[in-house]
Amino acid sequence: MTSPVTTIVEVGKHDGQTVTIRGWLYNLRESGKLLFPQFRDGSGVIQGVVPKNAVTPEVFEAIKTLTQESSVIVEGKVRADKRAPGGYELDVSGVQVVQRVPESDPYPITPKEHGTDFLMEHRHLWVRSQRQAAILRVRAEIIKAARDFFDERGFTLTDPPIITPAACEGTSTLFPVDYFDEEAFLTQSGQLYIEATAMALGKVYSFGPTFRAEKSKTRRHLTEFWMVEPEVAFGQLNDIMELAEGLISFLVKRCLEKRRADLAIIGRDLTKLETIAAPFPRISYDDAVKMLQEAHAKGALKHNFEWGGDLGSPDETYISSQFDKPVMVHRYPAKVKAFYMEPDPQRPDLALCVDVLAPEGYGEIIGGSQRTASHELLLKRIHEHSSS
Repeated sequence: MTSPVTTIVEVGKHDGQTVTIRGWLYNLRESGKLLFPQFRDGSGVIQGVVPKNAVTPEVFEAIKTLTQESSVIVEGKVRADKRAPGGYELDVSGVQVVQRVPESDPYPITPKEHGTDFLMEHRHLWVRSQRQAAILRVRAEIIKAARDFFDERGFTLTDPPIITPAACEGTSTLFPVDYFDEEAFLTQSGQLYIEATAMALGKVYSFGPTFRAEKSKTRRHLTEFWMVEPEVAFGQLNDIMELAEGLISFLVKRCLEKRRADLAIIGRDLTKLETIAAPFPRISYDDAVKMLQEAHAKGALKHNFEWGGDLGSPDETYISSQFDKPVMVHRYPAKVKAFYMEPDPQRPDLALCVDVLAPEGYGEIIGGSQRTASHELLLKRIHEHSSS
């Protein structure tokens, strides 16, 4: 095959031309003397059209007998078609079968419905499906966009260690590891390290895996996840809130620009995403409590939220449901937040902190605070925390 090699996502650049695509058979339909193979190559899926009288008998039979996920190199002419997924089809003229999946050991994930346990056991194959592949491409775009956001704003990427000697969060959620006959832990956060590098570099961030030993299968409690953590020397609460809303707006805009088709495959409502732009609504903790108590009085919430507690999942879900953008809840009671947060000079019982709650029930996606600047106060808080 001497035609230029391209990817499915870029076939639009070759409309009317004959190209070569290297990938796998995703699905195959037959209608009389017409074959409609679907090919995927990791960048997308394209439908081929194979009329029996337009190709050699060998090509027609080779495609007709292909099995799901067989590896192929396909040649054909790109043709625009508004009805086709992606807007293009491939008039196939030749095929080279690199590896054919045998009927005796077929690809286990078929177009029928499969249970989650089965799919997770075959995760290495499940990622070949359109939805799972789209999720991975969107995730990759978010990672790149997050780095671009901070890099363009003068932040320096620093990489804290994954194996650490101490906890940043509660010690009950640490994964212990044997470290040369000493006990160490998988990191919960790079915070302690990047706070130190912020004192050297001013504006820094880390982006990597973190671990929490929480026995939960909810999307809010994962044992391993990736987290981006910025630190800004001299940063105050308003700076942190502006940074948070700027980051989220930047990520959403980038995905809408670069991954609109993948977002559609995932099933995202793009009209909702298009509303996500700074500025975001900001409410105080006091306002949030009032909102929850009014909701309880109207019967919209089963429990009555009392001032002084931390927001739980139902509380966050209700508050975020009242807005079409992420909402920022700031100035929580100091007693429910970390000891290193700066107290509000107007009300020392409150901490200068913020949680960003995403709409559609996703809950907190960013938490941040202004750090305590007083060495004496920080020591006092550490001692109080140690004795409690």
